[in-house]
Amino acid sequence: MSRWNSFPHTNSDYLYEGQLLRESWPDLHAGDRVEFPDADWVERTLQQAPEAAPDKFDGDYDALATIIENAWRCFHSGDFQKAVSLSEKCGQLAHAPANKAAGVYATYLEPGEAKQQACYLAAIERAESAIESLPDDPNSHYFHAFNLGRYSQSISIIKALSQGIGGKIQASLENALELQSDHAEAHTALGMYHAEIINKVGKMLGKMTYGASAAKAIEHFDLALELTPNSPIAHIEYGNGLYLLYEDDRIDDVTDLFVKASEFEPMDAMEKLDIDAALAELE
Repeated sequence: MSRWNSFPHTNSDYLYEGQLLRESWPDLHAGDRVEFPDADWVERTLQQAPEAAPDKFDGDYDALATIIENAWRCFHSGDFQKAVSLSEKCGQLAHAPANKAAGVYATYLEPGEAKQQACYLAAIERAESAIESLPDDPNSHYFHAFNLGRYSQSISIIKALSQGIGGKIQASLENALELQSDHAEAHTALGMYHAEIINKVGKMLGKMTYGASAAKAIEHFDLALELTPNSPIAHIEYGNGLYLLYEDDRIDDVTDLFVKASEFEPMDAMEKLDIDAALAELE
């Protein structure tokens, strides 16, 4: 694996060393609802899905939990490549930090189209394996949809629809929400799914072929903001979705959402990159 680009900011505020990770977990993961991966969680998960364990697992739940927690520390501090490499030592138990790190890195820090798409495709493959091993984990499905969606944007939405990717995204997001109805990031992603469909194929074809509607998009965006009112990405994607649906007719609302996103204090590297993106849109 070639060296990934570095997080372009000082990460001292996002290290979450020791007990601070657990203490901050509810706020850090309000959007994706990932459970804290302590030894009890590892043991409980492997009892239900032993095939999710790494190769040659020796039964040391504490050691495995420490690696997964460190993978998340790397994600939150912006060391996205190390988050993936640590996660890959953990079987399917650390699919979430690996696939979130790959998607965020490719979206914000990888300018090369081929490398960007390779990140998405590797994450999609990992997510498909996670769905097989951990079908009851909402984030197995969510991060599958997340990376499929980003990959679709990189190749063009129309091309992705022609390849049947749209239906896969919708199915994975609906599976995630069936398992965890308060998954704010899945609501945001499903709102974007509806908005992008309508933007590319129109209201009538979007509704008839894909079941997409502006009303459904707004409903999901509103739910995401209700669940995570302090999330920069929930505001940014709501703004993006409104522009896809209404273009300049609601530009004031779009601008207000980007301004609000830019004013939050970031909790981790991802949120810092989200805020950078909001500021760039306002320039």
